[in-house]
Amino acid sequence: MSLRLRVFLLLVLATAVVWLSAVLWIETSTRAQVERVLDARLAEAARMVSSLVSDHRVELAAADGGAIPLPHPFRFGEGYSRQLSCQIWSLDGQLVGQSDGAPDGQLSTGDTEGWSDSVVDGEPWRVFSVVNADLGLRIMVGDSMAVRDGLVHDVIEGLVLPALILLPLLGGLIWLSVARGLAPLERLAAALAQRSPADLSPLPSGPLPREVRPVREALDGLFDRLSAARDVERDFTTYAAHELKTPLAGLRTQAQVARIAPDEATRDAALAAIETSVARTDRMVRQLLDLAEVERAEIVAAPCNPAALIAATLTDLQPLAARRGVTLRCEGPEEGSEQREWLTNGFLLATALRNVVENAVLASPEGGAVVILWSGHPGGGEITVRDSGPGIPEALRDRATDRFVRGAGGAPGGSGLGLSIVASAMERLNGTLRLDPGVPGQRVSLVLGEMRGT
Repeated sequence: MSLRLRVFLLLVLATAVVWLSAVLWIETSTRAQVERVLDARLAEAARMVSSLVSDHRVELAAADGGAIPLPHPFRFGEGYSRQLSCQIWSLDGQLVGQSDGAPDGQLSTGDTEGWSDSVVDGEPWRVFSVVNADLGLRIMVGDSMAVRDGLVHDVIEGLVLPALILLPLLGGLIWLSVARGLAPLERLAAALAQRSPADLSPLPSGPLPREVRPVREALDGLFDRLSAARDVERDFTTYAAHELKTPLAGLRTQAQVARIAPDEATRDAALAAIETSVARTDRMVRQLLDLAEVERAEIVAAPCNPAALIAATLTDLQPLAARRGVTLRCEGPEEGSEQREWLTNGFLLATALRNVVENAVLASPEGGAVVILWSGHPGGGEITVRDSGPGIPEALRDRATDRFVRGAGGAPGGSGLGLSIVASAMERLNGTLRLDPGVPGQRVSLVLGEMRGT
């Protein structure tokens, strides 16, 4: 079902409910008003007839059971001129006289004065009785309930018939109004339908209803994010292809040198260069996979033992450190201090820590040391890696987390992806990556917040 049809049906249904409620309310109110007015008229007519009889303006003997004419003020126009019926009975139960058109049966069989409801000849009546004790008479004036119902019906009919006539016109006006109200949405949909997949520019500006403006703003924000993501992916593909091309070209060159080497020394040097290129390519591919995994990993927090995580990282990187002559050392909290497990994502934190420690090992000179310090508390935790290398130049520090950014004095074989992976992982952990100069070397801190001890 279209939005226009749905809104149209809702408006028509709401209008019909309101109109029906108004009809029911008017019917109830009109009936109460009619009964109150006609009851008052019955009482007034009965008392008037009693007064006329007492003043001998109506001679009962002359009437001799004939019709008693009702006063003209109680005639309400054609169709209602004979609405009132009057009967005069003696107190001993003899019919003395009645008006023209009155029923043959007694209007009320009660002995008391006032209003009463009765059924005469199968027809319901509303009757007011007056007892004239001086003359020994009971005067009854009654209304047929069918006539009263006719009055109410005429009022309701006068309300409903115009409504039925105007209903198609009202439906057409509602349909046109809904169409005009939804026109901005249709223009927005048409503008989106005409855009090419590559067009991520903001939607055309212009006046829009207040309810539609958030939709346009949300779409513009989505286009901005998609454009940024597309630029990042394009740059990533370009940089990755370029960075992989260099070691692959070196591999081919060194393989050719090894094939035509005139002696063992030349061949060994070529094979060593091939090994270095393979190691560099392997590290870059692994980091590219790490980066992709970090960006799509599901954020599921679980208890994580920081001491065990650091120990596993050092064990994994110990062969690399040994080859480079670098010492790895961990300095954790003292015995008895806060050593709770951290509620975080172990994969993301381990990936970030591995890249930081690996960068530190590669940046440290032979005989240097990489020291890991960590501390935890109920409100968060922090892991700091300190190396003894040259550190990140001041001019490069603001761009150090960009992809494929390497300084002139960077570690050999580096890809420029390590800190980018770390920054992405910390962002997803709602943490902070802090780069501080050391004396000497570089201090890289992974600061985690919003954690709880277990």
